[in-house]
Amino acid sequence: MIQQGQALPAGTLGQLTKDGMVNHDVATLFAGKKVVLFAVPGAFTPTCSEAHLPGFVVLADQLKAKGVDIIACVSVNDAFVMKAWGEAQNASEIMMLADGDASFNKALGLDMDTAAFGGIRSQRYAMVIDNGVVTTLNVEAPKSFEVSTAEAVLASL
Repeated sequence: MIQQGQALPAGTLGQLTKDGMVNHDVATLFAGKKVVLFAVPGAFTPTCSEAHLPGFVVLADQLKAKGVDIIACVSVNDAFVMKAWGEAQNASEIMMLADGDASFNKALGLDMDTAAFGGIRSQRYAMVIDNGVVTTLNVEAPKSFEVSTAEAVLASL
């Protein structure tokens, strides 16, 4: 698993924008920026939709006031689902990124197999990235939602 102080692995994350599909090179996207990246097991799932994403929507301005350039949510879903979920949650300040084949989360060592529920998904986590290097990493214990909340990330900045 990736650790604090390590650079992010190479990877590509998809985003459906008003101009169409964009495949972001992670290193390029986060270069020279302070980023809050949080991951959820699945778009439209209960904890993710009722608490995790909404917390970052509510606290987006406060996070940006602390110097955060990008707030991004990543999930092992396709870019169409991530866009629809972002719109349903009024998450206009959040970059909704798709890790469709879980390759980025696998490279981080933060994937999990949920078996028949959904297959390979992301663990629930939040990290602060400064110019491509992880400075804070909060990974949730299974079935927990405490350390990756928007409030916990804000408190760490």
